[in-house]
Amino acid sequence: MGCGLIQSWLAVCVVALVVVELCYEQAVAEPQVPCYFIFGDSLVDNGNNNNIQSLARANFLPYGIDFPDGPTGRFSNGKTTVDVIAELLGFDGYIPPYAVARDQDILRGVNYASAAAGIRSETGQQLGGRIDFTGQVTNYKNTVSQVVNILGDEDSAANYLSKCIYSVGVGSNDYLNNYFMPTYYTTSRQFSPEQYADILIQQYSEQIRTLYKYGARKFVLNGVGQIGCSPNALAQNSADGSTCVQRINAANQIFNNKLKALVDDFNSNSPDAKFIYINGYGIFQDLIDNPSAFGFKVTNAGCCGVGRNNGQITCLPFQTPCQNRDEHLFWDAFHPGEHANIILGRRSYSAEKPSDAYPMDIRRLAQL
Repeated sequence: MGCGLIQSWLAVCVVALVVVELCYEQAVAEPQVPCYFIFGDSLVDNGNNNNIQSLARANFLPYGIDFPDGPTGRFSNGKTTVDVIAELLGFDGYIPPYAVARDQDILRGVNYASAAAGIRSETGQQLGGRIDFTGQVTNYKNTVSQVVNILGDEDSAANYLSKCIYSVGVGSNDYLNNYFMPTYYTTSRQFSPEQYADILIQQYSEQIRTLYKYGARKFVLNGVGQIGCSPNALAQNSADGSTCVQRINAANQIFNNKLKALVDDFNSNSPDAKFIYINGYGIFQDLIDNPSAFGFKVTNAGCCGVGRNNGQITCLPFQTPCQNRDEHLFWDAFHPGEHANIILGRRSYSAEKPSDAYPMDIRRLAQL
């Protein structure tokens, strides 16, 4: 009788220890990759523009109204796509912006994205300060020097960086705040959409080669979204305020097709690296074509903003936004809300349709 009680007690203890051990392992589980480096524009900027002279800033309410840390510089009511992907990759906390990333923090990765930034240096200049793609790559080179110092030598740093994921999402502003802004820029008079996309891809590929030279081996190249469906484009160019502007979307598709071809080119000529393409344009198309399936009721207007479709400008400081934020596809004149970002992030990480990612999704890339 006594022995039976002791055995039962021991069995309970063993089970309890196993549970504690499993919980501990989950709590301290390593992320799927050691670091995550992010290059881009306002879609993924998380604070790099906060302290520069720029109109493209979001470090004030109502931005961040649904984010645990409040306004951080994210152009969303809550998470961005890369926040969602960082969670899915298993990171404990979000990737810090370059503006504040210091010391050991950089070993988890750095977010270099800057609102209004483009591939071309002049893109977004009417909005003031911003860090273009070339500048972001320069900042990454500075980070690499720090990684070498922390890890002790270049070989160790190269081995470490080769396992990390590099996400690039630039090009939107080269259309939004350049090509389709003829009042400020001459590019639409100088180049056809085909010629302009060729120029962008050429400059883009130069920066990708620099990242490769400085250790990057796992690349996520994000296509440009449907700029012609943004509340801003609808407010300015749509007769009914809801029909997407085809000439803008057609130009975006030309760029995306060339970017996808660039993935093939790099994969063929860089045997020790892997490049994937994320079809944000196509994922977004699903949300527009069948919004109710994803919980959206409003697809043509921002949750906050000014003017027709709340699309003339972005949210004003301390403006009261809509209450049904998860039912709005767009948060402001240009940027998706958190609910849309969660869907985009999840489908980028783990493709739900074959067309979401090419030739594989981020989850599989992380496993390589």
